[in-house]
Amino acid sequence: MIAGGQFYKRLGLTRVINASSWVTVLGGSIMPLAVVNAMEDASKWFVDMHELNDKTGEIIAKLTGAEAGLVTAGSAAGMILQAAACITGTDSSKIDQLPDTTGLKNEIVIHRAHRVNYDHSYRIAGCQLIEIGNSRTTNEWELENAINESTAAVAYIFAPRQGGAIPLPRVAEIAHSRGVPVIVDAAAMLPPPENLHRYIDMGADMVSFSGGKGVMGPQSTGILAGRRDLIEAAVMNGAPNHGIGRSAKVCKEEVAGLITALEMFVDADHNAIQEKWRSKCEYMMSELQAITGLELELSEARPELDEADRTHPRVLIFFDKAWRGPSESEVVRYLMNGDPSIRVRAASYAGGIAIVPVNLMDGDEEIIVRRIMEISNVIG
Repeated sequence: MIAGGQFYKRLGLTRVINASSWVTVLGGSIMPLAVVNAMEDASKWFVDMHELNDKTGEIIAKLTGAEAGLVTAGSAAGMILQAAACITGTDSSKIDQLPDTTGLKNEIVIHRAHRVNYDHSYRIAGCQLIEIGNSRTTNEWELENAINESTAAVAYIFAPRQGGAIPLPRVAEIAHSRGVPVIVDAAAMLPPPENLHRYIDMGADMVSFSGGKGVMGPQSTGILAGRRDLIEAAVMNGAPNHGIGRSAKVCKEEVAGLITALEMFVDADHNAIQEKWRSKCEYMMSELQAITGLELELSEARPELDEADRTHPRVLIFFDKAWRGPSESEVVRYLMNGDPSIRVRAASYAGGIAIVPVNLMDGDEEIIVRRIMEISNVIG
């Protein structure tokens, strides 16, 4: 039995086994004790938030190779500040004007392949998104033609799939030749730790990461790194100032937790962590292979693809014609409605389920195997 959870038990909530990765809807990740202790320690003093942002920004800059950094209220908040910074710069009158962008540069160019649920964060700042290309391909001339006197930035999103987009280094070359910054959302691209500086090295002017996923900091934190002038503009647009990002406030305890988690993340043995994840996957596959009708696949980590779902190994389960158990949707429902509740994700657009090991506690893989075996005996 997993210790803790007394607060959730008091509310009558069921423990969730998170086999769906670092998703916000399930609480992101479990913070290491050192992170929790740092947050508790930070709660015992008052501090000037401007000074705290400056000092922790220096740490982010050092660890990312960027000129400056800022702790944000999650990667989505970082995207809002990216857009706002590119629209207003450090002009106080423009900052006060947002989200009204009348007379301001208010267009962000984005690949059609990069349109995701999170791009409304850019629109919150008052931007209009200008699409280029399609889901399969984009020509360089489309990017060149889309940039005009109203262009505030070119956005680049690292989502589950990267097909159809011009490579980031080339996007940066084209945008910079026209004096336009490139802003990157890389929320789920940590690990590997190399990605902390990889996109900056590729030419990105600002990069936003989640602090509550693979970094294992507070779920409501993020990391913004980039050009000094743009980070300064982002700070002016956010809390404790009164710009459009004021509502995306980060408390002193969260800042302490994120920086502690980030330093631990950089120092961690990521090869050992990947091996532990892979070992859990191999165990589940070895136990489940005897079930008739299941096709099992170990999807190896391939971080070089720059796709959010490929930074870690996963077990993919498909149901073939020999499967005599419940339908795939019923399997997902049976897993979810048990105690503990087991949450999985889709294996592909064509179907199947994926078991992601990154948030599995020791022994969770055994519970998952046992539950799937039980479900296999249920008549569909």
